[in-house]
Amino acid sequence: MQNGTLLAAVDLGSNSFRLEIGRYDSGHIERVEYLKETVRQGSGLDENKNLSLVAMERGWECLARFAERLQGFQRLQVRAVATQTLREARNRDDFTRRAQEVLGFPIEVVSGHEEARLIYQGVSHLLPQSDERRLVIDIGGRSTEVILGQGYSASKMESYRLGSVAWSSRYFPRGQITQQSLQTSEIAAKAVLDEALDAYPVGSWDTAYGSSGTVGAVAEILTLNGWPAGQITRAGLDWLTDKLLRAGHPDHLRLEGLKDDRRPVIGGGIGVLRAIFDLFKLESLVKAEGALRQGALYDLIDRENDSTDVRERTVNWLCERYGVDQPHASRVGRIATELFAQIAVPDPNNARYSQKLVWAARLHEIGTHISHSDMHRHGAYILDHVDAPGFTLQELHRMSQLVLGQRGKLRKIEDILDDELFAKQLLCLRLAVLLCHARKDPDITPLQLSYKSRQFKLSATTGWSRNFPQSAWLVEEEVAAWQKSGWRFSADLG
Repeated sequence: MQNGTLLAAVDLGSNSFRLEIGRYDSGHIERVEYLKETVRQGSGLDENKNLSLVAMERGWECLARFAERLQGFQRLQVRAVATQTLREARNRDDFTRRAQEVLGFPIEVVSGHEEARLIYQGVSHLLPQSDERRLVIDIGGRSTEVILGQGYSASKMESYRLGSVAWSSRYFPRGQITQQSLQTSEIAAKAVLDEALDAYPVGSWDTAYGSSGTVGAVAEILTLNGWPAGQITRAGLDWLTDKLLRAGHPDHLRLEGLKDDRRPVIGGGIGVLRAIFDLFKLESLVKAEGALRQGALYDLIDRENDSTDVRERTVNWLCERYGVDQPHASRVGRIATELFAQIAVPDPNNARYSQKLVWAARLHEIGTHISHSDMHRHGAYILDHVDAPGFTLQELHRMSQLVLGQRGKLRKIEDILDDELFAKQLLCLRLAVLLCHARKDPDITPLQLSYKSRQFKLSATTGWSRNFPQSAWLVEEEVAAWQKSGWRFSADLG
């Protein structure tokens, strides 16, 4: 990446949407601009986990303003990440479809595990390098992430379903804060976080850091009211809690640093924060400058290089974990991408599409450790449910559908098969799997795959079917499989 390149990250959080723009300089990112709007989408989820139209419109309007600032940015310069609210929302596709049109860039709904990884990346890159063991806590609107790490490497990452918006609406629905309601919110938070004590035993970190959201708001209030700058102490938290209880309602609390957009969710945030202090036996929590959006920016840099792209490392890990025959998987990936190159339309993103096809090919047999005959179904299930650092939920699902569709009838993936790019990737994967049926390198120089107007054709030089009768028979079976798919596939096998 060239020095001076502008990068942007959009964080679609449950309470606020944020836009961070930075300039790349020799491995570091210097902030150029930061925008934040309180959208409070998390409070727009109804009892059926559907986002209200009003909440969606607030989000679209905010993204339209961000889009104006992002004019002139290329796709590889921007990463937009959505978190817990859109993970939960059953109608998230309705929101993201319109949101992507408004923003002008793809929006990735990430898993809680991936959110935690990005948070740690953001925090660690803005801290001085040291060997200290770090506990990082991020209390968001509807989720709380807890991470252990050292340097730039996170060793344990978890996401828990509690946060300032969710806890405020549940335990302080009318804003009133009493000793009893606050205690109830703390007990409930401890019940959710109690299992974290096994994964994060006291003494396994040297310094505890808090990122973004509630921690940032509370730390600012305490600093502006005479407490030690840049941290939350137990004594300071008790002082702020007492002030809040005496006021009885956030709207009645007059404190330097308490912003109006934080008042409706301060009660829930403090309830969760107090539970964390008690469970982890913290005396202080240092405010970290980095957060998820900075992690997304540094991830854009890593993705430019296979050796640093965490997705490449994740695929290697999955292959090892599930005992994949890696020479064969790589063979299938190579053949699939060679075929894809023959039918891909001119597009600057083709390298990215090919890379994702390679990853799907390398993982197409991860289900064999459960069942050989149903490996495609088990492999798809694994990809839809595994914690895979670097990948979004959409990326994992798309790969799962390629793995599911690698063999057999196409009816099982008809919902996504209408997508031209997916259909091309799938056919190339299926052909690669069958051409590599002997688990040896096939010679595909006699083969030419072509595409025009929803019609695929595989042509071979004279004598190919005679020289490779098993492959020719499998190709004819493949032709039959596509007959009822809405796509046409024919073969002239010489």
